[in-house]
Amino acid sequence: MHSQRISTTTHLLEDSSEPDQTPVSSPLAPVSLLGASKSDQDQKQKPIAKKDKVQAILKGIKQSPKKVNLVATLVRGMLVKDALMQLQLTVKRAAKTVFQVINSAKANASHNHGLDSERLIVDEAFVGKGYFKKRVNIHGKGKCGMKVRPECRLTVVLREITPEEEAKIARLRVHNYKKLTKREIKLVPHQLIESNPVWGRKNRSSGQNASAAAS
Repeated sequence: MHSQRISTTTHLLEDSSEPDQTPVSSPLAPVSLLGASKSDQDQKQKPIAKKDKVQAILKGIKQSPKKVNLVATLVRGMLVKDALMQLQLTVKRAAKTVFQVINSAKANASHNHGLDSERLIVDEAFVGKGYFKKRVNIHGKGKCGMKVRPECRLTVVLREITPEEEAKIARLRVHNYKKLTKREIKLVPHQLIESNPVWGRKNRSSGQNASAAAS
């Protein structure tokens, strides 16, 4: 009969009792990470870095890039809370679109990346050209032409205001906001002015009702 050999750890325990031996870490994974996937383990081991800039993009805007860029230029460089108030009072069709994109970028920054929503500033707001669809335009006398339906996309990039910019705002507040440059005007809390269109069916009817009520 062949002799059966049984492996024991007696000699290992004897060697570990020596003072010169140092404990060796186990190559096995800890119990808390046994059921987790590899991506979950990487996320637990590596700390999540805080982003400096957060962006939101809206594609397929059915409007001319030039018209959307007029509103994007208005709020570029403003604080987010001032930009949202200004867009609510701006009488432009693109103001509603820019408002939605800035509000979405603000939610991304505060909810997903932990940025302070009160200190956010519109760092970039630029418009890109989209698909220009060509359609048939019917003319008189059996003739036809071509009309273009433009599309564009809007990108808004937000970041937190720097301590240097906060110090500049405090210095301008001391001087009562006098002699401001174009960039400094957008940093300070500005006076919002509501403007109405020159002519409109709804505005004319409301004006007539208001004059009748006053009389």
